[in-house]
Amino acid sequence: MTLTSAATFTSSRQPDPTRSVASRVLSVLDAFSGECRRLTVSDISRRTGMPLTTAHRLVGELVSWGALERDRDGRYQIGLHLWEVAVLAPRGLGLREVAMPYLEDLFAATRQHVQLAVLDGLDVVYIERISSRDAIHVHSRVGGRWPAHATGVGLVLLANAPQTAQEQALSGPLAAFTSKTIVDPGALRRMLAEVRRTGYALSDRQVTLDAVSVAAPIRNAAGEVVAALSVVVRAGAPLPGTVPAVLAAARGISLQLLRNPQGP
Repeated sequence: MTLTSAATFTSSRQPDPTRSVASRVLSVLDAFSGECRRLTVSDISRRTGMPLTTAHRLVGELVSWGALERDRDGRYQIGLHLWEVAVLAPRGLGLREVAMPYLEDLFAATRQHVQLAVLDGLDVVYIERISSRDAIHVHSRVGGRWPAHATGVGLVLLANAPQTAQEQALSGPLAAFTSKTIVDPGALRRMLAEVRRTGYALSDRQVTLDAVSVAAPIRNAAGEVVAALSVVVRAGAPLPGTVPAVLAAARGISLQLLRNPQGP
């Protein structure tokens, strides 16, 4: 199975007269994605399955509130007010503020992509990334999401997630991105057990055939895994120094969260 693009998914939606106003408003916002950051009202109507007049009215209200903004070409994009509200999420800004010094130290030590992510359902959402111009290309972005089973941070978060979430992931289907992506439930189960045993994850060429991710868990004051961080390096690069560096950074962030029990 391959990852279905947001455009393919949303364009197949059909009008549903029973949907609430709130549901329709949220579907307008959900029409935007990393690949489709600017949309016309016609685009929004098509991607949400709403009549053009309804989409036009809701877009106008969202612009008035500041959730959407109109650019010079007449297309719409996510507005600043929505971002102001979104950063109040404790798993976003609060966690990022605690983690940032350690991410910067890890980046200085490795000069590779350093990423911070949380689990949302069976996906990971990246809330921070520091990158070098010379580092290998990655598909992740801040605010973007990726299927957990195919990423280093995702394997860490799944391995420490409640059993019900793990079983849901294992029930599949599991999307494949390369020939190395784990798509067999039995193999994924063994991988999650290995992550719990070693305390870190190694995602080997699962997203692209030229990249390897080393990830470790971040725990809050209650000992719960609330996030994961990773370093993405070129496939074939030596890893002996990377693993302890990632583990040390994750422990440092966890200690800060322990000292701040009001955190994530």
